[in-house]
Amino acid sequence: MADIKYYDVILKPIVTEKSMNAMAEKKYTFLVHPTATKSQIKEAVEKMFEGTKVAKVNTMNYDGKTKRRGMTFGKTAKTKKAIVQLTEESADIEIFEGL
Repeated sequence: MADIKYYDVILKPIVTEKSMNAMAEKKYTFLVHPTATKSQIKEAVEKMFEGTKVAKVNTMNYDGKTKRRGMTFGKTAKTKKAIVQLTEESADIEIFEGL
């Protein structure tokens, strides 16, 4: 397994109706590196966003979807999604403000 730095762990935030409703409970959803562990995700969130304290991290692995182009079949890349629960006294994450 390659050494992943904290700034390589979080790829992008996931902005859906369900993830926006979960923000009321201080749960934030991110697309993360497929080989990242829960402790690496926790460290990355706490380092990238000032004043945040992570209570727990839930992860989900998704296989690539089968796609077809003509008679050729292929698969898209595997992805991993993480839902990060912040503590009550933690600061909110700024990138989600105003959405």
